[in-house]
Amino acid sequence: MAPRLNMMAPICLVENINEQLSVNQEALQILDQISQPLVVVAIVGLYRTGKSYLMNQLAGQNHGFPLGSTVQSKTKGIWMWCVPHPCKPDHMLVLLDTEGLGDVEKGDSKNDSWIFALAVLLSSMLVYNSLGTINHQALEQLHYVTELTELIRAKSSPPSVGDEVEDSTEFVSFFPDFIWTVRDFTLELKLNGHPITEDQYLENALKLIPGRNPKVQLSNLPRECIRYYFPKQKCFVFDRPTNNKELLANIENIAEYQLDPKFLEQTKKFCSYISTQARTKTLREGIMVTGKRLGTLVVTYVDAINSGAVPCLENAVTTLAQIENSAAMQKAAEHYSQQMAQRVSFPTDTLQELLDQHAACEREAIAVFMVNSFKDENQEFQKNLVKIIKDKKDVLVLQNEEASAKFCRDKLEQLSMALMESISAGTFSVPGGHKLYMETKTRIEQNYWQVPRKGVKANEVFQSFLQSQAPIEKSILQADKALTDGEKAMAAERARKKAAEKEQELMRQKLQEQQQQMEAQTRSLEENILQLKQKMERDRENLLREHTMMLEHKLKLQEDMLNDGFRKQADEMNAEINQLKAKITATETDDTPWIAKTIDRIGTEITSILSAPAKLLGNVVRGVGSLFKRK
Repeated sequence: MAPRLNMMAPICLVENINEQLSVNQEALQILDQISQPLVVVAIVGLYRTGKSYLMNQLAGQNHGFPLGSTVQSKTKGIWMWCVPHPCKPDHMLVLLDTEGLGDVEKGDSKNDSWIFALAVLLSSMLVYNSLGTINHQALEQLHYVTELTELIRAKSSPPSVGDEVEDSTEFVSFFPDFIWTVRDFTLELKLNGHPITEDQYLENALKLIPGRNPKVQLSNLPRECIRYYFPKQKCFVFDRPTNNKELLANIENIAEYQLDPKFLEQTKKFCSYISTQARTKTLREGIMVTGKRLGTLVVTYVDAINSGAVPCLENAVTTLAQIENSAAMQKAAEHYSQQMAQRVSFPTDTLQELLDQHAACEREAIAVFMVNSFKDENQEFQKNLVKIIKDKKDVLVLQNEEASAKFCRDKLEQLSMALMESISAGTFSVPGGHKLYMETKTRIEQNYWQVPRKGVKANEVFQSFLQSQAPIEKSILQADKALTDGEKAMAAERARKKAAEKEQELMRQKLQEQQQQMEAQTRSLEENILQLKQKMERDRENLLREHTMMLEHKLKLQEDMLNDGFRKQADEMNAEINQLKAKITATETDDTPWIAKTIDRIGTEITSILSAPAKLLGNVVRGVGSLFKRK
């Protein structure tokens, strides 16, 4: 489990100095420490409407985000508070408090629009806070939603005529849920004399006004944008906390009993909903956002704004993918190295023992990469990981051989010490010396092969020892006067045959090890392909889930429009709906061909990286690819 971050107070995330946005590096360092998924709740609204109080309550505190009792806006820029999620132990709750919109001290209203756009882009739940009621004026003050098509782009393709509309149809796939909090609410929740819920109150307020004149169309625009862009809309109303102005000005320091019980109940209900219903922050196709990823996103978006461009989700995801995939590759490579260091002790008894551990650690490393990577175009980072692990494995194989060779040489030197001393002393330079020498050498061989875990170089080192003894053995044989010439010839022939057998045995071992290496490369290829296919299937399911959510959202909108008598607008949605249906059908039915095509390509490229014989692995590639083709 990741270490728990303990932020005692909020910190400014996006500074807004002289209407110039910049990202606070200290805040980025905090986000960099958060590896857990995030639930990001941002609050926006006119200044001096009590936004910060609600955010402090979500943090479980009375103090934190600064509260002010004057007509001046207290919060500047975007402030961040990361706290443990109250209901999801493996998540962090990130609270974003934005500066008040419509501050009279500001000179440029576009600055407000960028703050609003950033809050939308960074959050998984957006809270819009206002006073009084949801009426025509309140909707007019929420004009920022109508500007989002000019401030946010889903795709990086350059805009063309009508492209803004087409691009904005995808907003719902990555926009946050929308909550409207109405403060100091004094009306009865009734419609046509019947009680209604807060959600019904909002739904009624967002209904389109019949009519075709420009004024009506302008009035309907924020209503349409809220309903079109945000996946869910919900409403909470709050009574005035207290009618005592002095207490209200110091609300963070007063006891709960001094506040209106109904207000406290409403606040508790709001906080409970956020805690249980706010979604994990994701990007397109289910890409989970962690603290580090959120930091990259905010920098990318602010840089785009400062350069005069429009923040683009596709560009941000591309930038994020490059950073995250590089980190995922490094993390996977480190996992492989750490696990191999823990599990393997040199020298291993056989090469297969080392290769089995390699296969297990590589499987885990690939899984680490798959979990932490996304949008790996053409699997470039995965291919780099294949090469890194292959190089690491090759080094380990070499180190294993060197450890085995050293161990065996040292052991043979120890076992043959008496033999070498006897040779120097001339012990075998006597009649019958050859027999004595052969008995001594046989004992050395027997003792050597009884030593455990000599490793992969045991045969080769012993063969080298025998070769070094061959001239000495021949000299002792020829000098032994106890043997006839015929006996000497027979002994020489036996020595030659035994040497040839040892050479054959060594050759068989080397061929076996070559085969084991090739089989290990085959397993590596198959494991990479298997895990890639599984990831591609998950990505396909995420894409299908996203398209299905968008379709359900648009069908609900269309149904509402038909019920409200807006047939023309409902009919205009048919093109979007049909396009989504076509995408869903294609994703559902046309899955294996494009997966198999990718598998065949990556299989060929990984084969080249592994540098295995083309015939062996080429057949494997074709075999694996065929598994995923429609029969």
